[in-house]
Amino acid sequence: MCLASVPPPPNRITRRGVLAGAAVLAGSAAALSAAGPAAAARPAGRERATAPAGDLVIEGGTLLDPATGEVTEDAVVVIRSGKVRSAGPRGKQDVPAGVPRLDAHGRWVLPGLVDAHIHLSTVAEAREALTKGATSARSGSTTFYQDIAVRELARRLPDRAPRLRAAGIFVTPDLGDSVLADPELAALAGLRDGVRSAPALRRVVEVNLARGADVVKTRVNERAGLPGQDPLAQVYSFEQLAEVVAAARRGGKSVLCHGYSEKGCHDAVRAGIRSLEHGVFVGERTLHEMRRRKTYFTPTLAAIAGLAESADPVLAERGRTYLPVLRQAVRAAHELGVPLAAGTDSSGGEITPIGREVELMRAAGLPALDALRTATTGAARLLGLTGTAGRLAPGYAGDAVVVSGDPLEDMSLLSRPLHVVRAGRLG
Repeated sequence: MCLASVPPPPNRITRRGVLAGAAVLAGSAAALSAAGPAAAARPAGRERATAPAGDLVIEGGTLLDPATGEVTEDAVVVIRSGKVRSAGPRGKQDVPAGVPRLDAHGRWVLPGLVDAHIHLSTVAEAREALTKGATSARSGSTTFYQDIAVRELARRLPDRAPRLRAAGIFVTPDLGDSVLADPELAALAGLRDGVRSAPALRRVVEVNLARGADVVKTRVNERAGLPGQDPLAQVYSFEQLAEVVAAARRGGKSVLCHGYSEKGCHDAVRAGIRSLEHGVFVGERTLHEMRRRKTYFTPTLAAIAGLAESADPVLAERGRTYLPVLRQAVRAAHELGVPLAAGTDSSGGEITPIGREVELMRAAGLPALDALRTATTGAARLLGLTGTAGRLAPGYAGDAVVVSGDPLEDMSLLSRPLHVVRAGRLG
């Protein structure tokens, strides 16, 4: 079956329409949250006075700036309307009266962490990712566009979900149940060879963009987390990957690509992807090409380490074999100057703290500050959030994590944040 004669998605399915629907749902949730169960019985004109949403002062902690490595003791961070107004030593900040305070004495204060590869399909998953330290994130795809709705929820209720870059559905040869995610995908269900032709590849990207995806996710190899698949088997050629990248670029979007084999990784990088995900067997020639193109590497160390703990013997052996190889690839990438981003590849209600990925970056050989940057300034740059996430500086989002000690000395502290602040609200 050929899709060459099938027209692109009609105008009745529009980004505005999809986002409006998500906004209505998120707005309803926001209204219910703000009103509370007693709202209907409260007499008009007698609402309880509260501080404006998104206003907070974090005081007394040791402030760490990942961009510079600067450490400021007895610091004060002033957040107004969800953004940092000032951050620095006590006595040099104009602290407004009547604003809620978070006492951070004896604690360390860092910017909220960024998970550059996560799958958030439910409200509970989004909330858990946030409470575990991820105040910003990039989706690695969902089955039915749930990530787009999570993104809208996060905009309306920032204390419920990380700020999110949504990927929509996976551009993969076998869409499975994702053909039900949008009526415009139904024609793809009858393709004998799956989503492989140029028209079919373009169709999935076009539907994703029509639904409001921020990025496009595809693959070059089979999955490592399924024992019946061979992660080194290549499913898309260089030409097919280039078609996906070209279609995404026409919509102003970038592509993240799941890959394992050296040839697959090399084809994906040459095709113009923005970031390589997993990349266990990525070789030196591909890393050089990534450095030249400024292609990011998101190794998802926590996900590969998790395979080694699987009850399935095939997956456990795969994890034990892959993890040391991936660690070496991460070290080589860092030494060459390939940009790295931290991503947990969490999904299915088992949310790994993004701090765990930072800890594994450190264990792979990165200096502590550089490991932290993979989940702050570096990941923020990958997501297009430079100036918004990754630092606690004036004009940045009021996102912070508070931990019990120096994370540069003990990176495991990042997996156990004492407090998480999202847009000036305690998560």
